[in-house]
Amino acid sequence: MSVLSKESGGDHNVGCIAKDVQNYLGNRRSLMFGEGDAQKMYNYFLEKQSKNPGFVYAIQVDENGRMGNCFWADARSRVAYQYFGDVVTFDATYLTNCYKMPFVPFTGVNHHHQSMMFGCALLINETVESYTWLLKTWLEAMLGRAPSTIITDDDKAMGKAIAEVLPNTTHRLCLWHILQKVPEHLAHIYNKYPSFQGDFRHFIHNTITIEEFEAEWNEIVSKYQLGENDWLKNIYRRREKWIPAYLRTTFCAGMSTTQRSESMNKFFKDYVRSSTMVCDFVYQYEKALDARYFKEKERDVKTLNSRSILKTCYKMEAEAAKVYTRESFLMFQEELFNTQNYKSSKYREEGGTKIYRVTLHGKETPFYEVAFEVLEKKATCTCHKFEFVGILCRHILQIFLKKSLVDTIPQHYVLERWTINAKSRIIHGISSDDNQVEKPNSFTLMRNSLMLQFYEVIEAGCQSKRKYEHLGIGLEKLHHKLLAMDDDCDVGSADGPVLNNQVLSNLGFTLQDPLNVRCRGKPKSLRQKNPKENQEIKKRACSICKKTGHVRTNCPSQKQARDVVKDNMQSTNLELMDQQSLVKCSLPTMEYPFATTFAMSQDPVFPSTTIDIGADNNPYEIP
Repeated sequence: MSVLSKESGGDHNVGCIAKDVQNYLGNRRSLMFGEGDAQKMYNYFLEKQSKNPGFVYAIQVDENGRMGNCFWADARSRVAYQYFGDVVTFDATYLTNCYKMPFVPFTGVNHHHQSMMFGCALLINETVESYTWLLKTWLEAMLGRAPSTIITDDDKAMGKAIAEVLPNTTHRLCLWHILQKVPEHLAHIYNKYPSFQGDFRHFIHNTITIEEFEAEWNEIVSKYQLGENDWLKNIYRRREKWIPAYLRTTFCAGMSTTQRSESMNKFFKDYVRSSTMVCDFVYQYEKALDARYFKEKERDVKTLNSRSILKTCYKMEAEAAKVYTRESFLMFQEELFNTQNYKSSKYREEGGTKIYRVTLHGKETPFYEVAFEVLEKKATCTCHKFEFVGILCRHILQIFLKKSLVDTIPQHYVLERWTINAKSRIIHGISSDDNQVEKPNSFTLMRNSLMLQFYEVIEAGCQSKRKYEHLGIGLEKLHHKLLAMDDDCDVGSADGPVLNNQVLSNLGFTLQDPLNVRCRGKPKSLRQKNPKENQEIKKRACSICKKTGHVRTNCPSQKQARDVVKDNMQSTNLELMDQQSLVKCSLPTMEYPFATTFAMSQDPVFPSTTIDIGADNNPYEIP
């Protein structure tokens, strides 16, 4: 509506109201997606595959021709997986389409530490069979290469499917999901011991070695008498899957939760909602994916066309700035700069390995042991940050620099996935050429593709005045040539009918829409409440009578007191000196600016009493 108002010069010139625009869009969507929702999605998949051979999809169909589980991945996602598919998060999210089918994205992290998509699916249920089918289909689409680590929430169906399809993959459980369940299962301990939460989180996050964890675990169990708690026993049996001390030596690209999947779900919320149909969903998914890859392209350009600010004079830092992407370099620079806060001392020597103890200045604990092999220039730290993240830790760098053992980064400590050239390797088996991957076939796609190319050209042309002038002359000549060219044909002129015929010949029948089934795993609310929130709220007591069920404004005792005062006000304390003489009337708590002595006379006809006020002799009747 704001666009129409701006184009027409004001709201009064549009000729309709905002509600008319909503109704128009709703009618257009109904005509486009109202019937054959699943069939139109299938048409879209065929169209994408015809223009981009690297696009893959798989749809399960039941005996009635109704759509079941659905998976798809474009060529960009498949190629990105070959570069950054060593660690994958796998999580089911909800409320993304009108059929309540869980949206299951495969998410990873690229060399700029951005979330990447490695394909996604819509499932009709969350059973072992559905997850098994999905993992097998996804693995086939990724050329059979399994990830080294996969992170999921604590779902039994997911665990069984991963154990069957990915037996050689390290399966990690989301640490955040497990810690969220602690207040639920140990609510009585939380309420009884205020210090329990701090102690519990300390031995989870701050224990470095397995021995430290086991010692603190036994201490906590004994201190709070948790030896018979079944839930705690269950998660302890699976400690190798979620306790950081056990997983520090496993490369996870710095991830310990499914936050990447959940952040992608939040990202897609800006494009789809719970009423979105599946056909519209895949369209919007493509737009969201384009936005993600555009962000990656921006980071590529900024990394290549700008210089990092150095904080030290070490040769190692200058080398890292040339090799790493900007985000990876900042992580390395932080570790390098913080070496100044540590001191090291030689602890012992075993053969050709020297072991050093590294601590903060002025402190003896915590300490980290660094084992350094002199000949091979390899070091191992008890914090295992390099093994977990892929960036050298400050403790190893402190040994390299302060002891003058290494002045440059050893090549085996530079992971290719964090470098500028992380995507330089050629991937065979997938149509990954830029022309084949994007293949513009509409005005919008061609415009977006040219914008990405011009972004790099502009960044290069702004580096000097000479380049700026050269680019300006070249663009002017190119602009004149484009204006002189004739359009041979319209974009996408004859693809529609051909694709429609292809759909009917390939499938043989019309694909029916999926059933609207409520998923068993869908949460009742968007947030899981803490047990303390479910406790009965203590009733407020009255500040007067100290009883519950009311407050002081409607306290029964106060009401009784007010009634007494009212009665006293109505029945004045009249002391009759004589039946036909003056009477003295005392009105408590009331003051009158006139005389307080009244003349009273009995009327034989009316039973009421007439009082003559001495000030102005006006008659008042008291009932």
